[in-house]
Amino acid sequence: MRVVIGSDHGGYELKKDLIGLLKELGHEVVDFGTHSHEPVDYPDIACLVATAVAREAGAVGIMIDGAGTGSAMTANKVPGVRAAACYDTFTARNSREHNHANVLTLGSRNTGIEIAREIVKVWLSSSFGGSRHQRRIEKMLQVERRFMREN
Repeated sequence: MRVVIGSDHGGYELKKDLIGLLKELGHEVVDFGTHSHEPVDYPDIACLVATAVAREAGAVGIMIDGAGTGSAMTANKVPGVRAAACYDTFTARNSREHNHANVLTLGSRNTGIEIAREIVKVWLSSSFGGSRHQRRIEKMLQVERRFMREN
């Protein structure tokens, strides 16, 4: 699977660890930065990750900032993205099976490395359940289309 990943400076160390895990698991990884501890604004990187996921069928994204919330909010502004901030394996599995999430956001300040690794494994190994959940995804898309603006 192609996984696009990014982080702000606060998530840089966790991102480096997760890139190693993703490669061990056999995934193709595209790193959108940041590539140091120098301060950057998470919306800039989250937008790159989300845009790549929205444009490439089958790609998924992982974005790491301090809490995971701001990146999820930013990524969800990109049409076609369903980003979920996950803090445990339950929310990771649920976001994929019920909500067809295509971007995972993590908080480096509220999620330790070991649980982050487990969240990523569960998130990537879970798949959309379809059926009754598809109706809800269609409703999400209707809301998205209703509020999209022409450029």
